[in-house]
Amino acid sequence: MLPLSGIRVIDLSTVVMGPYASQWLADLGAEVIKVEPPEGDSTRRTGPAAEDGMSAIFLGVNRSKKSVVLNLKLPAAQAALERLVAGADVFMHSMRPQKLAGLGLDPADVMARHPRLVYVSLLGFAEDGPYGGRPAYDDIIQGLSGNAALMAAQTGTMRYFPTIAADKTSGLVAALSISAAIAGRERQGGKGALVEVPMFESMVAFNLVEHLYGQHFEPPRGPTGYPRVLAPLRRPYQSADGHVCMMPYTDAHWRDFFTAAGRPDLAADPRFAGIAARTQHIETLYELTGEIVRTRTTSAWLALCETLQIPVARVNQLAELVDDPHLRATGFFDTLDDAAMGTLRFAGAPVRFDGERAASALPPRLGQHTRGLLGEAGLSGEQIDELGRTGAAYCAAPATNA
Repeated sequence: MLPLSGIRVIDLSTVVMGPYASQWLADLGAEVIKVEPPEGDSTRRTGPAAEDGMSAIFLGVNRSKKSVVLNLKLPAAQAALERLVAGADVFMHSMRPQKLAGLGLDPADVMARHPRLVYVSLLGFAEDGPYGGRPAYDDIIQGLSGNAALMAAQTGTMRYFPTIAADKTSGLVAALSISAAIAGRERQGGKGALVEVPMFESMVAFNLVEHLYGQHFEPPRGPTGYPRVLAPLRRPYQSADGHVCMMPYTDAHWRDFFTAAGRPDLAADPRFAGIAARTQHIETLYELTGEIVRTRTTSAWLALCETLQIPVARVNQLAELVDDPHLRATGFFDTLDDAAMGTLRFAGAPVRFDGERAASALPPRLGQHTRGLLGEAGLSGEQIDELGRTGAAYCAAPATNA
């Protein structure tokens, strides 16, 4: 049994940060009910698709969930949501704080009605600062939290990381925090918690693990930025016939590498004898190492480094990951067949508990579970039909392999 089995999550979040967090909760065993507006999450229309409303980005962050469609601008839909929340352990949203009261979702009011609830606000910024309440997306947070400046420090060009790093990092922080709040509730006699996860602060904390550097001290003992990571030459080494990822790290690694490469002079060079000295001379170290690596083929370096127990790997293109021998052997990718969309591939849950990892289930079609879940919450068939007639809810026809 997975650790969050029996936990029910109501997720109103959209795009990537919140859905990524709740997908992790689903991977940990929770039942995740995705509550969407009538038009659905915008990611349903982002990227290639084999069926309208089931586009690639949506598939990437919404597997193993259920979909309920409610138009929360209408009081009847708000009342239906209240019925769902009454049976939930976790409620999460990514709306700006100033919009919540008008939807009957003010945190204090909801928690007063449901004191066991873990109420989760996924925010751009903590509310008590001058940025509180501002809209935020990944690009905004990447720029504000230093990502673009880090790229400029290394490459000379101001740019974002080529992945939605702020959304996914914050989503992981949210999943961790929600899991902790669930555990804490059991230790506190069933009392719920208000959890606030701001993207800006989450990404700043992520970046400053190594890059606060000299400013850990007051007065500072150096600038911000970890030199080894920021060095422009920190990249896969060019070999005689391609590239190789190679990372001698310990004193012994570097000594053995230089000796095996026929450079005993560098093995004895005091500039490279210890980690402090190597950090100080990191650009020179990378430059000399690059010159050495260019003299042999990738396969030669892979074989030599494995013999010396120096961390080494080939460079994978993204399209090659599905055929990576390790990922194949561990069954990392899940393949599912759908009557309408055909065969779909998903990156699976990487974590195992007692040898078990969650099996992927198809992401839900829009409104696929509205009727069933509202019925479980106590609404009659006639009441659900009335919600549909008034536009307060949308109930999709049952899928052939739902």
